[in-house]
Amino acid sequence: MPRVLILGAGPTGLGAALRLAEAGESDFLVLEASSEAGGLAGSVVDAQGFTWDHGGHVQFSHYQVFDDFMERALGSDGWLLHDRESWVWMRERFVPYPFQYNLHRLPAEEKWQCVKGLLAAREAGVTKAAHFREWILATFGQGIADTFLFPYNFKVWAHPLEMMSAQWVGERVAVPDLTRVLEGICRERDEVSWGPNSRFRFPRHGGTGAIWRSLARALPSERLRFGATVASVDLPRRRVRLASGEELGYDVLVNSIALDGFTKLTGRADLAARAAQLLYSSTHIVGIGLEGQPPEALRTKCWMYFPEANCPFYRVTVFSNYSPNNVPRPATTWSLMAEVSQSAHKPVDHASVVDDVLAGLRATNLVRESDRIVSRFSEFLDHGYPTPSVARDAHLAELLPALEKDGVYSRGRFGAWKYEVSNQDHSFMQGWECATRILAGAGPEAEPTLHTPGVVNATYQARR
Repeated sequence: MPRVLILGAGPTGLGAALRLAEAGESDFLVLEASSEAGGLAGSVVDAQGFTWDHGGHVQFSHYQVFDDFMERALGSDGWLLHDRESWVWMRERFVPYPFQYNLHRLPAEEKWQCVKGLLAAREAGVTKAAHFREWILATFGQGIADTFLFPYNFKVWAHPLEMMSAQWVGERVAVPDLTRVLEGICRERDEVSWGPNSRFRFPRHGGTGAIWRSLARALPSERLRFGATVASVDLPRRRVRLASGEELGYDVLVNSIALDGFTKLTGRADLAARAAQLLYSSTHIVGIGLEGQPPEALRTKCWMYFPEANCPFYRVTVFSNYSPNNVPRPATTWSLMAEVSQSAHKPVDHASVVDDVLAGLRATNLVRESDRIVSRFSEFLDHGYPTPSVARDAHLAELLPALEKDGVYSRGRFGAWKYEVSNQDHSFMQGWECATRILAGAGPEAEPTLHTPGVVNATYQARR
């Protein structure tokens, strides 16, 4: 087998390493710049004892392989199982998600505008959308777009929707069934069952990061090196130089560093210039730990979406509901975790973001003036989410094959830059499938997650 160097010990890097180890191979090494595994799926514990994830992660899966490793990571007793309760907060009320199936909760005039727009869109028929904004209008109509989807999606993506492709959507957005929309209104019945994660699990202890720390420990210690920052990559010589000055050779490199940063490390100006055109949003994670217990309105909720302008965040997770061990004293403390997006199109004041989030939590009735706050946590993720821009696929069609010619397989959330396959299960399987391809000397057909996202997202993938 060729010597394999793996950059990053997040889900992608660990997926590749575990596949190689399972095959009995030992000529590989994982390099991780930080002091522990997990990457963007990691977790931290603040000074007050509250656990926070690097984002609003939930654990669900499209793959038997991934599920097998989740059991291996934490065992059957290491998980808590949840029925998803996701909601939209707007017009001073909670509306169950998906929004379009719960219009009965809106004021009468707004409800009618949403239905009228949806009927007009149906009458106009299906057209090929040039971008995401156009797809929203053609699919949902003007009313739902103006009421929820336009403001919310700008809050999430931090980019004008005209800059985004519509090709990534797949299972990520609930395309409306007109009969279900009208039935929900007429019967005034909540519809909450849509989506791939209607049930999900979460680690009992340690946040999402506990999964990846455990799986990292399953590797031989000599195959995983922490605190190893890559300074440069010599593609022609197939050598990596570390910040320490050490050089390491490889035959094949599996990269999970963000493409824009990785291409700069190669010194290839042509690749770096193209990768710099890929779009992404940054994320502010703000955690608020509180005394007491959550109010009755939040007692069973998982996460909530916020399209309105009276708060800076687009999503808030009742993080203490995921596991009582996410807080230092389960009987007397609870926690909320907010996410705020940022880009050149949507600037954020870093100095005031925590205060702004807290003001938004009060404006949306999640936190009361009388609540005692015992922890304020904040973290800035420069690369939060890869944006599925209109030009993304054209850029990737040049970048990924060019790197593969030099023995580099760039995979994972930002390594392959495909939002539609960037969840933990997808990222793990991108690494796993890439290693399978390397072991077999196979072609792209060995990597269905990367190359056929719509297929892998449509059905549960049994282990082969």
